[in-house]
Formats: sequence, structure tokens, C-alpha cells
Amino acid sequence: MGEEKVLEVSDSNFTTEVLESEIPVLVDFWAAWCGPCRAIAPVVAELATEYQDKVKVAKCNVDENPRTPAEYGIRAIPTLILFKDGKVAHQITGAVSKNQIVEVINKYI
Repeated sequence: MGEEKVLEVSDSNFTTEVLESEIPVLVDFWAAWCGPCRAIAPVVAELATEYQDKVKVAKCNVDENPRTPAEYGIRAIPTLILFKDGKVAHQITGAVSKNQIVEVINKYI
């Protein structure tokens, strides 16, 4: 539920979808083999539904798209970065609670 609202971003469309977005974008940097990434995936999907017109929610697979995570210094996954006006507004590393993510999003919308 909600997965269809989560945008897949890649090295090739990151600038257009994230940096040039009119609204804040929450990007989940993840990998298929990462247990904690899979654990927070349902939360990320819920947020995509709940913040539908206020925040764009996206996922970036670090194995398939190495350039973007390297550019933002991603060393651990999952890492969630909230971008606002094309800049990093906030970064969360690790599988955190939905409430922690909501608190961050609410600061920037």
C-alpha cells in the first residue's frame, strides 16, 4: 500500500526529480540486500501516501546508482535525505521510527 506513490530515482533523473522539484523531496537511499532498508520500506510507502501533495517521496537503489550516493557521502544505508529547494535540508541514517521521520518532514513543509 503506497508503494506505487514512491518514485524510483536514478543517477540519470536525480537532478530533474529531486533537485529541481517544486516541493520538498524525501529520498530513501537503500539496497535490496539491506535488512533495515526493507524494514523501513513500508513506512516510506505510508509517508508517500500521507504527504502526497506536500512532499515527493523517492527511493534510490545505491547498488544500481553509485554516483548519486557518492555525491552525498552516503556511507550507511538506509539513509533518508530531505531535499528542499535543491539542497540537503536534513539527513537521517538508520532505520528510525515513523515519528522521527514525520517530525523532520513537518519542519520543512
